[in-house]
Amino acid sequence: RLMIAKAMVHRPPILILDEPTAGVDVELRQLLWKMIKKLNSAGVTIVLTTHYLEEAEAMCDQLAIINEGRVVAQGVTSEMIAKLDKKELIILTEKNYIKNINLKNVKFSLLKPNKIKVTFKPSEVNEGNIIEKIYESGTKIKSIISREPDLEELFLELTKKT
Repeated sequence: RLMIAKAMVHRPPILILDEPTAGVDVELRQLLWKMIKKLNSAGVTIVLTTHYLEEAEAMCDQLAIINEGRVVAQGVTSEMIAKLDKKELIILTEKNYIKNINLKNVKFSLLKPNKIKVTFKPSEVNEGNIIEKIYESGTKIKSIISREPDLEELFLELTKKT
């Protein structure tokens, strides 16, 4: 914390942080991220190493993923995640389940009698078409939760053992 505070006073062009939030409590972590964002907004380039992928996704415009000492991917964070080309919808229906819907490249999985998971590739299937087909089937939708891939999924995909 003191190191980051000193860096704010001196405003170096680049600040390298190695696991700055490892082992700190929630309040201190939030303070550190606030200070880091302030430095970055002031023009300081921040190089961050972390195992906390949720934080990296929220904080980093660009990233590099290293596996076994090798850079396996690098680029703009949002563009890298979008390359996974996956999306899920969790649909809660009024009655039992969606029936008589057959869409190419769309997988329907029954989670509970009135809860369905729909998996598809946004590059191949329009989300609006899926919802329209469900509506046309006579199924009444109570709620929809949309879930897109995150940095953790990208990391696991890029580093999995084949």
